[in-house]
Amino acid sequence: MPGISARHLSHEERRQLAVNLTRVVTLYRSILDAYIIEFFTDNLWGTLPCSWQEALDGLNPPQLATLLLGMPREGEVARYRSVWPLTLLALKSTAYALAFTRTPGFQTPSEFLENPSQSSRLTAPFRKHVRPKKQHEIRRLGEGHLSRFMSLGLGLTVKSIEGDQRLVERAQRLDQELLQTLEKEEKRNPKVVHTGPRHPPHHVVRWVDPTALCEELLLPLETSPQSGARLLLTGLHACGDLSVALLRHFSCCPEVVALASVGCCYMKLSDPGGYPLSQWVAGLPGCELPYRLREGACHALEEYAERLQKAGPSLRTHCYRAALETVIRCAQPELRRPGVQGIPRVHELKIEEYVQRGLQRVGLDPHLPLNVAVLRAHQAQENRVVAFFSLALLLAPLVETLILLDRLLYLQEQGFHAELLPIFSPELSPRNLVLVATKGPLGEAFSLLETEDS
Repeated sequence: MPGISARHLSHEERRQLAVNLTRVVTLYRSILDAYIIEFFTDNLWGTLPCSWQEALDGLNPPQLATLLLGMPREGEVARYRSVWPLTLLALKSTAYALAFTRTPGFQTPSEFLENPSQSSRLTAPFRKHVRPKKQHEIRRLGEGHLSRFMSLGLGLTVKSIEGDQRLVERAQRLDQELLQTLEKEEKRNPKVVHTGPRHPPHHVVRWVDPTALCEELLLPLETSPQSGARLLLTGLHACGDLSVALLRHFSCCPEVVALASVGCCYMKLSDPGGYPLSQWVAGLPGCELPYRLREGACHALEEYAERLQKAGPSLRTHCYRAALETVIRCAQPELRRPGVQGIPRVHELKIEEYVQRGLQRVGLDPHLPLNVAVLRAHQAQENRVVAFFSLALLLAPLVETLILLDRLLYLQEQGFHAELLPIFSPELSPRNLVLVATKGPLGEAFSLLETEDS
């Protein structure tokens, strides 16, 4: 999906972008704020302008990926079967023009050309227990796995902070397992030269409070008597308020001279407190981003576009769940949007079978009498459900852009240098925009992140 680069914008242009984003988000809030499982109960299709309905109705999934999301297959030319209304074309152009680009400075990561499951840029010991997505991330940014690579792979002194004692214990076991593997490799290959003793990450079990700074957590493990501590804070997909905590620690702690943060789970941000952070965005009308909008900003746009191009049966899941919601509300009107645990192989079930299993999952009688004709009529609208969801996904990057732009502006208001750029392949890692900040010129370190082979 096209977009703009934050690096090419001046401070005033970033502020104006925030103004434009809040206006657009406010204008299309009804789409962003909608829950797709309420497609039938709330008549979401009927909320769209009639001209939009006419343009989108009947489009198959690959056409939605190409024409609406702007993600055609390689070599494919977009061909409209009808003249779209200017308002819909304006929405599409605006979504492209105002969102930060998620396309990095490389195409398919060369590290996976030989084997899609093994990054060629990590040796076998560092790939163990690590999925391809995480292999790509830790080598490009280079969390249990990231700290392990930085300490045992790069020889850095690393303090890793985690709130779950069980995860810390597992990370420590993996540290020792990797150490033993590396020692065995050195014995088998004595020509391997290692510059010094290997030290695993120092793990700390602690929740990081975004509103209360803890100097103890930031104390370095080793401090040279000749110079003060110089710390880098890094978070690979720091969830919710953890991203905010990193920014606040960076701003207030003199020992921290640099920050590299990739956020995620925006819906878990405290409200208020987690957003907005900057004075500029906080002063803009319509800057509010409720839970649903922040949740939508976490969807994997590129992955869904690929599913649309393949037009597989898994796309019917949203339609089935929306049909189930109508039955739930008829049976128990006060029960709205209950969580339904994953139902295996949805695409192989008839819609009435799915509804029966779904009723059981939410504690209702699975043998309730069903109007199969109505359910089949809902199923016939599957492409409409997919089209509405695609509209929401088209707009979702604008919400993520506003959240990350707010963080950029917050750091600039504190007098720091801050930039943002895509660092991971979005097909592998959808949350791929890294926020980099320093208390001096960004210089060469930042530009290295823009090339794949850094």
